[in-house]
Amino acid sequence: MTDNEEDLQTPENDQTAPEAEAAGVDVGPVQKSAERVKAQIGQVIVGQEDMLDQLLIALFTGGHVLLEGVPGIAKTLTAKLLARTIHSGFSRIQFTPDLMPADVLGTPVFNMKTSEFSFKAGPIFSNIILIDEINRAPAKTQASLFEVMEEYQVTVDGHTYQMESPFFVIATQNPIEQEGTYKLPEAQLDRFLFKVVLDYPSYDEEKAILRRFRNDFSGALRHSVQAVLSPADISDCQKRIEQVFVREELLDYIAAIVHNTRNNGDLFLGASPRASLAMMKTAKAAAALNGRNFVTPDDIRSVVFPTLNHRVILTPEREMEGFNTREVLDDIVKKIEVPR
Repeated sequence: MTDNEEDLQTPENDQTAPEAEAAGVDVGPVQKSAERVKAQIGQVIVGQEDMLDQLLIALFTGGHVLLEGVPGIAKTLTAKLLARTIHSGFSRIQFTPDLMPADVLGTPVFNMKTSEFSFKAGPIFSNIILIDEINRAPAKTQASLFEVMEEYQVTVDGHTYQMESPFFVIATQNPIEQEGTYKLPEAQLDRFLFKVVLDYPSYDEEKAILRRFRNDFSGALRHSVQAVLSPADISDCQKRIEQVFVREELLDYIAAIVHNTRNNGDLFLGASPRASLAMMKTAKAAAALNGRNFVTPDDIRSVVFPTLNHRVILTPEREMEGFNTREVLDDIVKKIEVPR
C-alpha cells in the first residue's frame, strides 16, 4: 500500500469518536494546493478571497461555478488566471444571441475523401471552460449544456463522447444589464454547484489595484502566473475531500436547512436534494481548505448562501417588499439549532 493510499483510509469501527476523526485522511496536500493557486493568482488579483476559495472548492469537488457581478470586477480575468495555474486545456466561449448548440458542442462534418462523417469537437471539449455572458445566448444554446455539465459527456448524432478530467465550467453573467439577455432556467442554474455574487472592491483594495497596475497598462503582470497543479493533483485532492469526516448530526443540520427552504413562507421554490449533496460536498472541501479533516457547523454555514442562492425563488410578495435571498437564507440558518 502506498503512502497516499494509507492517507485515504477512512476511520474504522466507531467513527463518532474524536480519535476516529484524528486518524482520518491527511488534507495537508489539499490545503497546500489551494495556497499555491491563490499565491499565483494573488500576484494579479487584489482581494476577492471568498471568490477564489469558492472556485477552488468547486474545482476540488467536481462542480461548476456561476460568477455574477457588474462589469470590470475581474470575473473573466480570475477564471483565465485560474486556468493558467493548472496543467490542462483551457477554452473560452463567448455566448452571443446568434450562438448555436453546434457552435458549443461540435458537429458531424462530411469528409469528401472518405465519403464519411467525422465529428468535429466544439470548444466545450477542454478542461477549464470559461463561458462569458452565459445569459446572452438563447435557451436552446443554454440547454445544450445540460448533459455535459451534469454527466460529463456530450451526445451528438447518436454518439456519446466523454469529457476528460478535470472538467470545470466557469460561467459569468451581468445582473444589471438585461436587454438582449435570456434568463437562465432553473434547471440550468441547478447545474451550478455555486453561484458567487461579487461586489465592488473596498476602498483599500481599490487603492491597492491602482498601485499594482500604475506601470502595467498592458496587463503584462498576468503572464507571471505559472501552472502549479496537474490533473493528478486535482484528482488526489478530490479523493481526499471525499474522505473528510462529517458527523451524523451535521448531516441532519444540512437536511434541516434545505428542508426549511421547502416549507418557508418567504420562498416560492425551495432547494432540491441536489442542493443537500452540494452543501455536504462543499462543506467537506471548505474544511480541507482550512486544514481540517472533519466538518464543523461553520463550514456548513460558509457554503449555505453560494449553494442555495440560485436554487431558491422568493415569493412575489417578498420580492415586491424588497427582500432578497440572502436575508431569507440568513434567517433560516439563525432559526435552526446548531449541533454541538
